[in-house]
Amino acid sequence: MAATHPSPPLKLTSVKALAESPGLSSIPSLYTFPKHTNDEVFSDIEESIPTLDFSLLTSANTDERSKAVQELGKACQDWGFFMVTNHGVPESLMKAIIEASGEFFELTEEEKRGFEGKNVLDPIRYGTSFNASVDKILCWRDYLKIFQHPQFHSPNKPPVFREIAAEYSKKVRQVAREILRGVSESLGLEDDYIDKTLNLEQGLQVLAANLYPPCPQPELTMGFPAHSDHGLLTLLIQNQIGGLQVQHKGKWVSIDPIPNSFLANIGDHVEILSNGKYKSVLHRAVVNNRDVRISIAMPHGPALDAVVSPAPKLVEDERNPPAYRAMKYKDYLEVQQSNMPNGKSCLESGQLLDSQDLIASEVIQFFAGLLGSTDDVVRSCSVAL
Repeated sequence: MAATHPSPPLKLTSVKALAESPGLSSIPSLYTFPKHTNDEVFSDIEESIPTLDFSLLTSANTDERSKAVQELGKACQDWGFFMVTNHGVPESLMKAIIEASGEFFELTEEEKRGFEGKNVLDPIRYGTSFNASVDKILCWRDYLKIFQHPQFHSPNKPPVFREIAAEYSKKVRQVAREILRGVSESLGLEDDYIDKTLNLEQGLQVLAANLYPPCPQPELTMGFPAHSDHGLLTLLIQNQIGGLQVQHKGKWVSIDPIPNSFLANIGDHVEILSNGKYKSVLHRAVVNNRDVRISIAMPHGPALDAVVSPAPKLVEDERNPPAYRAMKYKDYLEVQQSNMPNGKSCLESGQLLDSQDLIASEVIQFFAGLLGSTDDVVRSCSVAL
């Protein structure tokens, strides 16, 4: 008889509680991920992840800023990930938010359950895995997700959390908006195009604290499977325990943490806005059998009611038709966060990437080369129909 996976209980225990179970030597089958042929990690790549010196991006020297913008654009196009140094956020504050998050995860199971959310847009949401109500395989991860902007929220435990989170999120948001000005400029747009068009004054900022406890069989499970991020830009820090892997040129590359720096990556909505020039990149979290890893990811997105589509200036050329349909950010977020992570399936599905429209556009461009212009093609089709 074929082995079957038991259905998850209505109230799952946290991974932290499971990992601390006396005598735990193997993981429940619910946490076992299937192996794929492309799962091998390559650490001996010839190139290293790009680094953005934030102080040069914000320099009053136009030559320094121009060079930094060019390097930022290259990093977005080549990697989709980059380190951010000299960003001005105090190292003590970065350590404090990691420690405060660790204190939250040390609360009792009952205390933490008081912050469980029912909806993906709940402003405070504690849980395990990704979305345990729909996950077919559970991730070796507990999390706390908190909306920080446009309205600030915080759990009332531990007592130190609120003040630290408020200061940290404010400073990180300033860094994110400056980087996005550089991204906008690197695309040939006005430097405030993204900020104004997507209403970043009311943009969503989320603090996502992730706890990855030691696992007795780390090779069988995942802290977080391959996925891309919603929104525009994510800035991540961690407690100097590695575990993040990025897909670069079809290979998985381990990213070692650099002290007092952010790991930045562009999100799905930069890919949409740039009409695919800059791609959001698959990444994943693996676990180990020795150390607790804590990471703090801060995705920054448009305003929830903003409609995201390719920038008109980037699709004026007939050879570069729009590849993505317009969609409200809130709608995208609800779809992505309500389903188990599956690569970039949300972005690449018919919800955003309209393959039929792309094929039709390519046909039009082909006949435009024969007839002289797209208007001639449309007129010819109208006559035929």
